[in-house]
Amino acid sequence: MSETTTPEFQKLYDSMSTFVHTCMSGHDPSHNPPHVHRVVNLAMRILSAEQSLHPETSHSAAVVKLAALLHDIGDRKYISNIPSTDSDGPLDPKTMVEHALLQQGADAALASKVQTIVSHVSYSTECKDPAVVRELIDGGFGELAIVQDADRLDAIGAVGIGRCFVFLGAQGKKFAGENGWVMGNAIEHFGDKLEKLEGMMKTETGRRMARERTERITAFKGWWEEEMQDAA
Repeated sequence: MSETTTPEFQKLYDSMSTFVHTCMSGHDPSHNPPHVHRVVNLAMRILSAEQSLHPETSHSAAVVKLAALLHDIGDRKYISNIPSTDSDGPLDPKTMVEHALLQQGADAALASKVQTIVSHVSYSTECKDPAVVRELIDGGFGELAIVQDADRLDAIGAVGIGRCFVFLGAQGKKFAGENGWVMGNAIEHFGDKLEKLEGMMKTETGRRMARERTERITAFKGWWEEEMQDAA
């Protein structure tokens, strides 16, 4: 029996899945529970492939699955959607995942490791200090590479294009630049971030999958530019 199929882990995972739904059910479709579960499935797919490619390297499936499930808890873009208090007082988004895991009976070491990974998954966090992410991955947090790649895969390809436009419609006005709140903001985001993600993948499997999804973004961008020229 693997560590993710034990009754104890399944009970913990189910309770944390309920927690995620409570925190995220009101989010727009770009960052909602279905996004999280796609990331979980992608992470487990990457983990399986990487274990076949590198049998000498060991990763915890339990850590990967929980970190993928909880990776968006505390996201600064949706901080107001997080329950802010409990019996112990205000919750810090930076430790909310660890707190929630401990509340559900998770081992302290597991809760701490998942929190560390969740706190370093995001693109913006890595851009601020890439060396920290690299040191974590090389220093015993290899699961971070898998969860990062899974999250970034869901940001590109056809699904990523859909999520980009959904986010633009739901939240984009807050981030619109000098050109105003227009559909072209999404295309600008392709170049600003999405087309860069392939080069930031950490695993062989992630890079392979990202290559194909990035090609889909590039093709869509070409179609967009062509149609905009026709309409000019």
